[in-house]
Amino acid sequence: MKALVLTSPGEFEVRDVDVPKPGPHEVLCRIRGVAICGSDPEIIRGGLAGIWPPSYPFIPGHEWSGEVVEVGEGVLGFKSGDRVAGEAHKGCGYCRNCLQGRYNLCENYGVAATGHRHYGFVSQGAYAQYNVYSIRSINHLPKAVSFREGALVDTAGVTLHGMELSGVTPGGTVVVIGPGPIGLIAVRFAKALGAARVIVVGRGARLKAAAEKGADAVIDFEKEEPVKAVRDLTDGLGVDEAFECSGAAGTFAQAVRMVRKGGKVSLLGVPPDTVAEPLPFKYIVHNEIAIFGSRANPNVSRKIIQMIAAGQVVVKDLISHTFPLEDFGKALDTFVKRRDGAIKVVIEPNGAED
Repeated sequence: MKALVLTSPGEFEVRDVDVPKPGPHEVLCRIRGVAICGSDPEIIRGGLAGIWPPSYPFIPGHEWSGEVVEVGEGVLGFKSGDRVAGEAHKGCGYCRNCLQGRYNLCENYGVAATGHRHYGFVSQGAYAQYNVYSIRSINHLPKAVSFREGALVDTAGVTLHGMELSGVTPGGTVVVIGPGPIGLIAVRFAKALGAARVIVVGRGARLKAAAEKGADAVIDFEKEEPVKAVRDLTDGLGVDEAFECSGAAGTFAQAVRMVRKGGKVSLLGVPPDTVAEPLPFKYIVHNEIAIFGSRANPNVSRKIIQMIAAGQVVVKDLISHTFPLEDFGKALDTFVKRRDGAIKVVIEPNGAED
């Protein structure tokens, strides 16, 4: 099969590799769509080499959909021909966090012998024509949801998990900081979960996209001081929930200042290690501001698939570009440099869906 193989930090090539074989409780999947995630460029660049990936050669990629082509021993509930959407995380299944359903926080992270997998990060990933997955890391994908849309289930899951942690106030007001793919999906999920108004803070083409794709108000932080602008739009009270989706320096503190007394802040964006945020400690205490860290997308994929299938949340218009696996270099450049208004870029290792 063809696969995108990282050979060393910053170096990759599309080459022929052996098709993997499924083990017990695993399935072999034909990969039909893989969306480039914001974490992929750093993994490919080698910024986390030794951790993500743990060694070379390595196949990255974790936002995917496809179809089952072979089942391993003991597989129940899946058969050859089933359409599926994948998750990146598969916990060991027996540590304290896994037993609580928090397999994204598995205490045996990275220890393959325990059964832990983090596909595309420490376990071989989806930028290939085929890959093997645990049945715990796949969900059935109805025909009403295309493979391209299925590749965005993982992206959407980051948003929904963060919103389930903090909640969304029915009839309330939400602010989304950072109108990238996660932020744009956050706008739609906030509305689907009952928010009456969504404000988006950002700049440039993606802020314009937010205005076109569901935001009720937008704030250009290059032109306005964002905390004051949010307060002005809420009669000085602040928003019910703030969803930080950029991971940029300074935005955490801004989110805290944007929420009302008793408000909630959910952190969906992943900052670089160099960002250490000074926070208004006393303000948080006196106003009982709740803050939620959020990692990945546990226990939400089935909900997202059903919401996409029912038309409650739309993601297909966020797919701005598609490429074959052989053109991965061009696809990555398009995503990183946001060429031609790029939002989500999807790789199709086995060709486009009929």
